[in-house]
Amino acid sequence: MNIILLGPPGAGKGTQASRLVDSRGMVQLSTGDMLRAAVKAGTPVGLQAKALMESGALVPDEVVSGIIGEALDALSSDTGVIFDGYPRTEAQAHSLDAILEQRGRSLDHVVELEVDEDALVERITGRFTCASCGEGYHDTFKKPKVEGVCDKCGGTEFKRRPDDNEETVRTRMAEYRAKTAPILPIYEARGIVSRVDGMADMDDVSVAIAAILDGGAA
Repeated sequence: MNIILLGPPGAGKGTQASRLVDSRGMVQLSTGDMLRAAVKAGTPVGLQAKALMESGALVPDEVVSGIIGEALDALSSDTGVIFDGYPRTEAQAHSLDAILEQRGRSLDHVVELEVDEDALVERITGRFTCASCGEGYHDTFKKPKVEGVCDKCGGTEFKRRPDDNEETVRTRMAEYRAKTAPILPIYEARGIVSRVDGMADMDDVSVAIAAILDGGAA
């Protein structure tokens, strides 16, 4: 089974993808991770990407497509794949069709995690982690049991990501809408788009996605 997980940053795609990896043995193909891995491995496409990245240029679609092709070729044909962060544009959607077709694969589902923008801003801007062990907390939803002390390791230093601020989150949301809006109709025309409430409890989101993949929703 080959699926695309869509949703703005903070919608929970990473969490749900890792759960699918654990529960179904699927492989998550995140374009950012794959680019870094290909560069490190020194593959032909990786070398091309490295030169572009070092010059500060954006990595073009054909290079990203090449990276995805390389990743799929390294998997057995019956391994399910989760595409994360790709495709982001109409051109990439058509490229992905070609990449899959060349390898006898096709897309089964496109699952969009829908979010409420204001609630997502609150979810992201309230996040912080223990500087020692990385345990995650939230100003509203998950405070340490003892204020200023990590539940897990007892550390007293905490940190926040500099981009976890309202302005950045809203910019990312606008960017996501602008980029993904054109690709959804392509998949909607095929009847493979399903939507899940990304603001629900993580376990409920997992159950909803499982129902879609098992044919219980469309």
